Amino acid sequence: MKENALRGLRNRVLQHMARIMPGAESLRVSLHRARGVQIGKGVWIGYDVILETSRPDLIIIEDGSSIGMRVTVIAHFRESQGVRVERDAFVGPGAIILPNVVIGQGAVVTAGSVVTQSVPPMTVVQGNPAVPVARCGIPFGKDVSVKKFSRLLKPLVSRVRIPKEPADKSPDHSFKGDLA
Repeated sequence: MKENALRGLRNRVLQHMARIMPGAESLRVSLHRARGVQIGKGVWIGYDVILETSRPDLIIIEDGSSIGMRVTVIAHFRESQGVRVERDAFVGPGAIILPNVVIGQGAVVTAGSVVTQSVPPMTVVQGNPAVPVARCGIPFGKDVSVKKFSRLLKPLVSRVRIPKEPADKSPDHSFKGDLA
Protein backbone atom coordinates (compact mmCIF):
# COMPACT_ATOMS: atom_id res chain seq x y z
CA MET A 1 0.00 0.00 0.00
CA LYS A 2 1.49 3.32 -1.10
CA GLU A 3 1.66 6.03 1.55
CA ASN A 4 0.09 9.44 0.90
CA ALA A 5 2.87 12.10 0.96
CA LEU A 6 1.01 14.61 3.16
CA ARG A 7 -0.17 11.93 5.57
CA GLY A 8 3.39 10.56 5.71
CA LEU A 9 4.84 13.98 6.49
CA ARG A 10 2.23 14.63 9.19
CA ASN A 11 2.91 11.19 10.67
CA ARG A 12 6.65 11.75 10.84
CA VAL A 13 6.33 15.22 12.37
CA LEU A 14 4.00 13.86 15.07
CA GLN A 15 6.34 10.87 15.59
CA HIS A 16 9.33 13.16 16.07
CA MET A 17 7.42 15.40 18.48
CA ALA A 18 6.26 12.37 20.47
CA ARG A 19 9.87 11.14 20.77
CA ILE A 20 11.14 14.34 22.40
CA MET A 21 8.17 15.90 24.20
CA PRO A 22 7.42 15.41 27.91
CA GLY A 23 4.26 13.74 29.16
CA ALA A 24 4.68 9.96 29.20
CA GLU A 25 1.02 9.50 30.13
CA SER A 26 -0.42 12.57 28.42
CA LEU A 27 1.24 14.48 25.55
CA ARG A 28 3.25 11.60 24.06
CA VAL A 29 0.20 9.34 24.21
CA SER A 30 -1.97 12.02 22.56
CA LEU A 31 0.56 12.58 19.77
CA HIS A 32 0.72 8.85 18.99
CA ARG A 33 -3.10 8.65 19.05
CA ALA A 34 -3.19 11.54 16.56
CA ARG A 35 -0.90 9.47 14.30
CA GLY A 36 -3.38 6.57 14.41
CA VAL A 37 -1.91 4.29 17.07
CA GLN A 38 -4.78 2.70 19.02
CA ILE A 39 -3.94 3.42 22.67
CA GLY A 40 -6.04 2.53 25.74
CA LYS A 41 -6.30 4.30 29.10
CA GLY A 42 -3.44 4.66 31.57
CA VAL A 43 -0.71 3.86 29.04
CA TRP A 44 2.85 5.08 29.74
CA ILE A 45 5.21 5.78 26.80
CA GLY A 46 8.88 6.64 27.46
CA TYR A 47 11.19 9.04 25.64
CA ASP A 48 12.52 8.29 22.15
CA VAL A 49 9.99 5.54 21.38
CA ILE A 50 9.43 4.75 17.71
CA LEU A 51 6.01 3.32 16.94
CA GLU A 52 5.86 2.25 13.27
CA THR A 53 6.56 5.31 11.15
CA SER A 54 4.42 4.59 8.08
CA ARG A 55 1.52 2.43 9.39
CA PRO A 56 0.85 3.42 13.03
CA ASP A 57 -2.76 2.21 12.66
CA LEU A 58 -1.40 -1.38 12.83
CA ILE A 59 -0.41 -0.94 16.51
CA ILE A 60 -2.75 -1.51 19.45
CA ILE A 61 -1.60 -0.72 22.99
CA GLU A 62 -4.19 -1.71 25.59
CA ASP A 63 -5.02 -0.17 28.99
CA GLY A 64 -2.34 0.08 31.66
CA SER A 65 0.60 -0.93 29.48
CA SER A 66 4.07 0.62 29.73
CA ILE A 67 6.47 1.14 26.83
CA GLY A 68 10.02 1.93 28.02
CA MET A 69 12.35 4.50 26.51
CA ARG A 70 13.93 3.80 23.12
CA VAL A 71 11.57 0.94 22.30
CA THR A 72 11.03 0.36 18.58
CA VAL A 73 7.82 -1.25 17.31
CA ILE A 74 7.81 -2.35 13.67
CA ALA A 75 4.25 -3.32 12.78
CA HIS A 76 4.54 -4.27 9.13
CA PHE A 77 6.89 -5.89 6.70
CA ARG A 78 5.55 -7.22 3.41
CA GLU A 79 2.68 -9.56 4.33
CA SER A 80 3.40 -9.46 8.09
CA GLN A 81 1.19 -6.91 9.79
CA GLY A 82 0.24 -5.71 13.24
CA VAL A 83 1.46 -5.56 16.82
CA ARG A 84 -0.75 -5.75 19.91
CA VAL A 85 0.43 -4.95 23.43
CA GLU A 86 -2.27 -6.32 25.72
CA ARG A 87 -3.48 -4.91 29.01
CA ASP A 88 -0.90 -4.31 31.78
CA ALA A 89 2.07 -5.47 29.67
CA PHE A 90 5.52 -3.96 30.29
CA VAL A 91 8.07 -3.46 27.51
CA GLY A 92 11.52 -2.59 28.86
CA PRO A 93 13.91 0.07 27.50
CA GLY A 94 15.55 -0.56 24.14
CA ALA A 95 13.37 -3.53 23.21
CA ILE A 96 12.48 -4.16 19.57
CA ILE A 97 9.06 -5.61 18.71
CA LEU A 98 8.69 -7.10 15.22
CA PRO A 99 5.49 -7.60 13.13
CA ASN A 100 2.81 -10.23 13.87
CA VAL A 101 3.54 -10.16 17.60
CA VAL A 102 1.12 -10.06 20.52
CA ILE A 103 2.59 -9.17 23.91
CA GLY A 104 0.16 -10.99 26.23
CA GLN A 105 -1.71 -9.51 29.16
CA GLY A 106 0.64 -8.79 32.08
CA ALA A 107 3.71 -10.00 30.15
CA VAL A 108 7.15 -8.41 30.59
CA VAL A 109 9.72 -7.88 27.83
CA THR A 110 13.11 -7.22 29.42
CA ALA A 111 15.39 -4.36 28.35
CA GLY A 112 17.11 -4.78 25.00
CA SER A 113 15.15 -7.87 23.96
CA VAL A 114 14.15 -8.53 20.35
CA VAL A 115 10.64 -9.98 20.20
CA THR A 116 10.12 -12.07 17.07
CA GLN A 117 7.22 -14.23 18.33
CA SER A 118 4.15 -13.60 20.45
CA VAL A 119 4.60 -13.57 24.24
CA PRO A 120 2.13 -15.56 26.37
CA PRO A 121 0.23 -13.69 29.10
CA MET A 122 2.02 -13.27 32.46
CA THR A 123 5.40 -14.36 31.03
CA VAL A 124 8.81 -12.68 31.19
CA VAL A 125 10.84 -12.90 27.97
CA GLN A 126 14.46 -11.94 27.46
CA GLY A 127 17.19 -12.01 24.82
CA ASN A 128 17.65 -11.92 21.07
CA PRO A 129 15.45 -13.55 20.05
CA ALA A 130 13.36 -13.16 23.19
CA VAL A 131 12.57 -16.44 24.95
CA PRO A 132 10.45 -17.11 28.05
CA VAL A 133 12.49 -17.11 31.26
CA ALA A 134 9.85 -16.79 34.00
CA ARG A 135 6.16 -16.65 34.84
CA CYS A 136 4.82 -13.50 36.49
CA GLY A 137 2.96 -13.78 39.80
CA ILE A 138 1.43 -10.32 39.25
CA PRO A 139 1.52 -7.76 36.41
CA PHE A 140 4.41 -5.29 36.68
CA GLY A 141 2.14 -2.24 36.99
CA LYS A 142 2.85 1.31 38.14
CA ASP A 143 1.82 0.50 41.71
CA VAL A 144 4.01 -2.64 41.99
CA SER A 145 7.57 -2.36 43.31
CA VAL A 146 10.43 -4.21 41.61
CA LYS A 147 11.00 -6.06 44.89
CA LYS A 148 7.41 -7.33 45.09
CA PHE A 149 7.33 -8.23 41.38
CA SER A 150 10.67 -10.10 41.60
CA ARG A 151 9.64 -11.98 44.73
CA LEU A 152 6.60 -13.40 42.92
CA LEU A 153 8.45 -14.51 39.75
CA LYS A 154 8.57 -18.24 39.02
CA PRO A 155 11.68 -19.06 36.93
CA LEU A 156 11.23 -21.49 34.06
CA VAL A 157 13.53 -24.50 33.88
CA SER A 158 16.26 -23.97 31.31
CA ARG A 159 16.33 -26.54 28.52
CA VAL A 160 19.80 -25.57 27.34
CA ARG A 161 22.60 -27.80 28.61
CA ILE A 162 26.04 -26.25 28.88
CA PRO A 163 28.78 -28.86 28.42
CA LYS A 164 31.39 -28.93 31.16
CA GLU A 165 35.09 -29.37 30.48
CA PRO A 166 36.74 -32.37 32.09
CA ALA A 167 38.30 -31.47 35.45
CA ASP A 168 41.74 -32.81 34.48
CA LYS A 169 42.02 -30.78 31.27
CA SER A 170 42.74 -27.06 31.44
CA PRO A 171 41.58 -24.86 28.55
CA ASP A 172 44.15 -23.84 25.95
CA HIS A 173 44.29 -20.01 25.90
CA SER A 174 47.16 -19.67 23.41
CA PHE A 175 46.53 -17.62 20.25
CA LYS A 176 46.72 -19.69 17.08
CA GLY A 177 45.30 -17.20 14.60
CA ASP A 178 46.90 -15.18 11.82
CA LEU A 179 47.30 -11.47 12.47
CA ALA A 180 47.60 -10.54 8.79
